[in-house]
Amino acid sequence: MVPTTPPKRSLILGFYWPTIYRDAHDLVTRCDTCQRQGKISQRDEMPQNSIQVCEIFDVWGIDFMGSFPSSRGNKYILVAVDYLSKWVEAKALPTNDARVVCKFLKSLFARFGTPRAIISDRGTHFCNDQFAKVMLKYGVTHRLSTAYHPQTSGQVEVSNRGLKRILERTVGENRASWSDKLDDALWAFRTAYKTPIGCTPYKLVYGKACHLPIELEHKAYWALKHANFDLSTAGDHRKVQLNELNELRDQAYENSLIYKEKTKRIHDSKIKNRVFNVGDQVLLFNSRLKIFSGKLKSRWSGPFTIAHVYPYGTVELSQNSGPNFKVNGHRLKHYFGGDVPQMVVLDLQTFPKDQ
Repeated sequence: MVPTTPPKRSLILGFYWPTIYRDAHDLVTRCDTCQRQGKISQRDEMPQNSIQVCEIFDVWGIDFMGSFPSSRGNKYILVAVDYLSKWVEAKALPTNDARVVCKFLKSLFARFGTPRAIISDRGTHFCNDQFAKVMLKYGVTHRLSTAYHPQTSGQVEVSNRGLKRILERTVGENRASWSDKLDDALWAFRTAYKTPIGCTPYKLVYGKACHLPIELEHKAYWALKHANFDLSTAGDHRKVQLNELNELRDQAYENSLIYKEKTKRIHDSKIKNRVFNVGDQVLLFNSRLKIFSGKLKSRWSGPFTIAHVYPYGTVELSQNSGPNFKVNGHRLKHYFGGDVPQMVVLDLQTFPKDQ
């Protein structure tokens, strides 16, 4: 029998011993039923580990969006984003197979050069022999995000959400026209100010500000000024901009580093301070049980033993009947066993049952 508040009930009935509160805490902490209650929240997340890229166009994230309503035969959008400049390339496609992915990547390499690495999820359109041959031919490292650590490709997921929001606001009632609006959405995304880099992706790639067609239409000041430039003055001005480009990219790298450190500091200050070590006993939260109707069934399974702890928040678990497997650390909590302090049990059994 586990009463609601053992120390207070014991004191009311006249029982006391020096370690009453500590023993009551141990009783609840080591209760197997109590440990299998509750859910996980944002406070259970693991500390952030940012992916910091030094050179522009060195690392690209790639992912599919869709399926969408058919628009000129297209149902999917293949999105690629550069991790440093946040420059986005996207193409509307009728299918999401390996053939269209390889064709898109060859076009990407021809325009921006061969990257050092490409980050994607474990979709079959990215994990196949045809894709691997292209990566081997161009000498590109293929990094994979996994089901237990999907944050690896978080940058491309953020870009996907941004493109979706832009398309939702521009397509209007005719949802089938999204493929015609994709170029406009890309233009808006590339010319939008990005807080992590402190400028727009357009300026970071081309070294100059982007001018919109509406500025030409309304005869903006910059248009009048540049129209009066002679070729020599305009050429000297452009040379200065190109010479400042490397300095601009270095500054964007520093801004990105400061932004990510600040974000990590704020995120880590709101989470529980948990440290997993090899050999610890843990319970695993099974989020898939929410799709079933059994509300009284506990979502915590285990206990499992920690076999290995990775630096990016992933934990490898071992089980008695089955192979080891990896999970994200935010789905775990320590298990303190099902033992109950014997002294507390004896004292609680002396309570009158009618109270």
